[in-house]
Amino acid sequence: MNPILIPFSEEFETERLMLRAPRWGEGVLVNEAIRESVNELKPWLPFARKLPSVEESEIYVRKARLNFLERTDLVLHLFDKTTGEFVGSCGFHRFDWTIRKFEIGYWLRTARTGEGLMTEAVNGLVAFAVRELEANRLEIRCSSLNRGSQRVAERAGFTLEGTLRSALIEESGGLGDLRVYSKVKGCEL
Repeated sequence: MNPILIPFSEEFETERLMLRAPRWGEGVLVNEAIRESVNELKPWLPFARKLPSVEESEIYVRKARLNFLERTDLVLHLFDKTTGEFVGSCGFHRFDWTIRKFEIGYWLRTARTGEGLMTEAVNGLVAFAVRELEANRLEIRCSSLNRGSQRVAERAGFTLEGTLRSALIEESGGLGDLRVYSKVKGCEL
């Protein structure tokens, strides 16, 4: 089946968060969060190494919306259910619909770190992937230097499968190691 025909929800909730597909007009929210958090994001996320303009962030959001509808990349925005504040982004990237393998990516605005929100979001993504995407394998990949991302993967119950040496470009321009965590149907899913 062509993935564009696969029906699934555009939004779901966890205890404290609303996770939903991007909507046009949210570029300003994304831009504000990136600007607030650039020092913490840029070592790990190439998009934060050059501050985007509000227009560039809106273009990104619109493309993310289209990709979601085409089922080629599934970005979700995170909102605090109580305040409505945009707190970050997560989603499924670099996936294979035949195998039903999905890589989870995420970032959180600096002001909201340390609250367990990203672990909650990742647990929500796992439940969504099993329920609606019929996932067989989920992965989290992160720099071997990114302890925050590693802690999220570990708290969410992912297993460290190994480290890929010299598999990514660090902020310095040098090569860095990439840790691969997973959950597999029949084991952890």
